[in-house]
Amino acid sequence: MVHLYEVSLFILNFLRLVSKCSTKVQVASSDNMSQIPRIRSPLARAVYNRIVEDQCQRDDDHHYWYSFNTELLPDYLRQKFIQFDQDKETSDFLENCYEKADWVFTQIGHSITKSILGWFMTPTSINGLLSRGSMFIFSDDQIRMLLGVEDGWKGDNLLDLGAGDGMVTQKMAKYFRRTYATEMSPTMVWRLQRKVTSKILDVNSWNNGNLTYDLIGCLNLLDRCNKPISILHSMRQVLTPGVGRVIVAVVLPFKPYVEQDSKDHIPKEAILLKGHTFEEQTVSLIEDVFKPAMFEVERFTRLPYLCEGDLHHSFYVLSDALFVLKPR
Repeated sequence: MVHLYEVSLFILNFLRLVSKCSTKVQVASSDNMSQIPRIRSPLARAVYNRIVEDQCQRDDDHHYWYSFNTELLPDYLRQKFIQFDQDKETSDFLENCYEKADWVFTQIGHSITKSILGWFMTPTSINGLLSRGSMFIFSDDQIRMLLGVEDGWKGDNLLDLGAGDGMVTQKMAKYFRRTYATEMSPTMVWRLQRKVTSKILDVNSWNNGNLTYDLIGCLNLLDRCNKPISILHSMRQVLTPGVGRVIVAVVLPFKPYVEQDSKDHIPKEAILLKGHTFEEQTVSLIEDVFKPAMFEVERFTRLPYLCEGDLHHSFYVLSDALFVLKPR
């Protein structure tokens, strides 16, 4: 009996051959002529288009994911920006995305399951159940530079709010003796416990004052929670005096969307940013959100927020502004 993996491999190799050697047809557009192969099957066309896209992505250094015009920053912020680029660890994550997207029958199964479960489960919980959709924000070298620590450095307590499947938590946990986390999705909690040795705290009691933390991760949470301003103030109150820091990641342009405990998906506490460009909204976050919450920026950067993809795209990417904050 032929294994599904072997069938998938045959289909992919055939489509790669098609992408190189197939007879082309001319398709007119408004301003130029492009060439595409004659593929009638929607599934085969989707896989073919992804293969072509992957070839382009592999040849790209994605410098625009990291670009930031520091000339638009106030003088006091300019020296605090760290310029990164695509390093080996980021490239390895992308290669893993390309490989997983090649599992055609697995991706088809995920698509069908997601369409069914989507009626009564959140996208986050579905991803947790299917063990898909892992995120990548920073590499090991990048987090060390952002925190200003050496390899082998150890702090005491780490808290990661909204830790998801724990893949990003792992990057930070190696620098701390004890790891704590919160997560609202039950299926993500299950994945988190399998991946990271951590204690899962209740989402309503992590800030009760019983523990203080050397680092609190608040990664892509402020635009997904009901009370982002309250979270900022709560984090400040439970930082270890003198050494505690917060690392915050925010997708820009800022578009809040509350997935849990909200019928209209609108947060109860609004963050209103000035400007439209990445640079303008970065400055607005610092001056209109972090400063009033009594935080000072130590370092910040721009990084891609990467997520494992599907049958149509091997990965998805958003633009993250990352900040290391200390209390004022």
